[in-house]
Amino acid sequence: MSTFFDPHQHDTLAAAMARIIPTTDTPGATEAGAIDFLESYLAGIDRIYAKPDGSGFEALTGRRADAWRRRVEILRSTYVEGIVDLDRRSADAYGAAFVDLDAKQQDRVLTAIERPGESTALNTAQSVSGYAPVEPALQQASVEISLSFLALLALHTRQGFYADPIYGGNRDRMGWKAIGFPGPSSLAEVHTGRYTVIEYFADGSHEQEMEVTRERAKA
Repeated sequence: MSTFFDPHQHDTLAAAMARIIPTTDTPGATEAGAIDFLESYLAGIDRIYAKPDGSGFEALTGRRADAWRRRVEILRSTYVEGIVDLDRRSADAYGAAFVDLDAKQQDRVLTAIERPGESTALNTAQSVSGYAPVEPALQQASVEISLSFLALLALHTRQGFYADPIYGGNRDRMGWKAIGFPGPSSLAEVHTGRYTVIEYFADGSHEQEMEVTRERAKA
């Protein structure tokens, strides 16, 4: 897999992700490979949109590709600058790089850079930054690129934990298993109608939609 971060940057982000979704009696960001999701996302524009049939990724071209390259560059800059700041704060407070601190010290450093009120922006980004093409690309509303380092990392940690495994994270569907969601075996199951998530988002009124889905799957 292509990567963007150097070893220190990779380890620093992996350590921070491990504090956002820690390992407890259930797997956390580390076990789910959330850092692999992030590495895949920022390595280039070859793994942005998974094809609906699960056979690979769309090839972005033209203005759409240019827009995504600019977006990825902004995200890369946010991370590189954020890691430098994280290490500076860690050295000032504890005399060591962030990755060398213990868990409680890492939590204190992360708490110190949290921006009040940014949780609203984070929740908005979580809801709009899915992996479905939005056109035209140059007018794409992207809350993601306006987030601070910590909020961006929190967003990508969540996505690396819960997104479809085709994007590099959610290893062995650990994120889904943690919330009791079995998930489809592949995106193709969803695309063809053989799998639906309606029952996880609706109340008793979803039965009719479920029946329609079952009939489509038989066709």
